Amino acid sequence: MATPSLPQPESFHLTKISGNRKTGPIPVSTSSAATCPESCPLRAACYARFGPLSLHWSQVTFGQRGYSFEKFLEEIRSLPDGQLWRHNEAGDLPGEGDQIDVSKLRALVQANRGKRGFTYTHKPVLDNPQNAVAIKCANQNGFTVNLSADSIEQADQLVSLGIGPVATVLPEDTRKNSHTPAGNGLIVCPNTINKKMTCSICGLCQRHRRSFIIGFPLHGPGKRQFEII
Repeated sequence: MATPSLPQPESFHLTKISGNRKTGPIPVSTSSAATCPESCPLRAACYARFGPLSLHWSQVTFGQRGYSFEKFLEEIRSLPDGQLWRHNEAGDLPGEGDQIDVSKLRALVQANRGKRGFTYTHKPVLDNPQNAVAIKCANQNGFTVNLSADSIEQADQLVSLGIGPVATVLPEDTRKNSHTPAGNGLIVCPNTINKKMTCSICGLCQRHRRSFIIGFPLHGPGKRQFEII
């Protein structure tokens, strides 16, 4: 297939058995860069722009790999009941830019029924009620959407919305669990402490009713840019 000269409209891909050492051998998906919100302050330093994942994400974005949303839903429906899977090791919720495509997210939630899908989103919710309602509905119906914060202060803001679980970035050397300024529990991603504790074993990010924030210490080639931002 010839390489398109421009990024394609939304494109999706599902890897049935991930080779990612952090997730472990669970299904993981990738969505084209068109789904990433323009408002995300971390776009330039996103870990998905580096290493092997960058090549895969580029191929999905430019239409060399992956398929339509309808085909993607078929792939999700074909997963075994009870299967833990991560949506978007790169990319964001369906919908170009800042806005969630509510009908597509609803279809994804339906395709996930009986499965244990989870993801993270930088789509804006603090000033976008439509996005907030869509994410709340997804969490209430079995598809876990973690709200991604860029600081513990913002994490507290997102927790106060009551629409879904929250995850945040942390300083690179963070290793101990603690509390946020607002008193919310802060649990450091277990994989940071024990590399054998993969997503396939842990599953904390899939628990949408959890009472604590999950923190991810900065990592990867873009971590210095993250710190600057």
